Amino acid sequence: MENNLLEIRNLQKSFPMRGKNTALFGQREQMLAVANLTFNIKEGETYGLVGESGCGKSTTGRMIVGLEEPNGGSIIYEGKDLCKLNDREFFPLRKDLQMVFQNTLSALNPRQRVGSILEDILGIHGVSNALERRDQVLEVLEKVGLSEYHYFRYPHELSGGQVQRLGIASALVIKPRLIICDEPVSALDVSIQAQVLNTLMDLQRDLSLSLLFISHDIGVIRYISDRIGVMYLGTLVEEATTDEVFKNPLHPYTKDLFSSVPDPYIRREKKSDVEFNGEQPVRTSDLKGCAFCARCPYAMKKCAEQTPDLNAISSYHRVACHLYDNVE
Repeated sequence: MENNLLEIRNLQKSFPMRGKNTALFGQREQMLAVANLTFNIKEGETYGLVGESGCGKSTTGRMIVGLEEPNGGSIIYEGKDLCKLNDREFFPLRKDLQMVFQNTLSALNPRQRVGSILEDILGIHGVSNALERRDQVLEVLEKVGLSEYHYFRYPHELSGGQVQRLGIASALVIKPRLIICDEPVSALDVSIQAQVLNTLMDLQRDLSLSLLFISHDIGVIRYISDRIGVMYLGTLVEEATTDEVFKNPLHPYTKDLFSSVPDPYIRREKKSDVEFNGEQPVRTSDLKGCAFCARCPYAMKKCAEQTPDLNAISSYHRVACHLYDNVE
């Protein structure tokens, strides 16, 4: 796990804002969904990306697989900047970078049987022999805990857990190296969540996969991740190994995020130290300084004027907070 499989460098993505205060014609004000995001994923690693809804987690995953076009920055895979490739150049790399969606059922054709859906994926990527496609599909169904019986079913005939397993199978069937899992268990019962997570972990171990696991569920992220990146308003505010970030959370937002979870194993600060005011603002180009400044009880004058860098506190822990500017 020493080599970086994927490197994200200063990634940016903005969307035009709509509302009563935006222009009807001409240039609209832009909302920064992802702003100067930087992290890497190592070979064979599960990298957990956690944060509240609207912080840019899913947009990041969609940019990696080419479903959204970045406004700036780089996505480096095998020495190639994916942001600079056209569709023809990017196509051969799509089989290496796959995605499991939050609502898998909406991504499936309801008129096709499970076997046909998976075989079409193989056909698009050059497997022309029908018998070979069938054999590969049956093999991957078995790997994710389904069977030949499900090969002939329609998506709506499957349970929620089986649909998510089918989503994993559709990503796995062309033998990728990295799978982006975008909230794959958020709509499932707890017992089914555990089954799907254990399936992912077994597949990762057996196939040497790398995973980018996106979730707002702290418990799920803790269970499956090797390293965790805490995301707020489109950028990382803290990054560390899983054990370190739970034993020693440093950024005020990380502490706030953990304090909202009823988990007796997560260390708490005193109640008076975790009283955060306000709601998550909309990030625009006018936002200066630390994005969390308006909600942080430890905010200083410097926080409102200067954006903190993601500095290394140790070899496995980084934090973007002016409280730790002088910590070596």
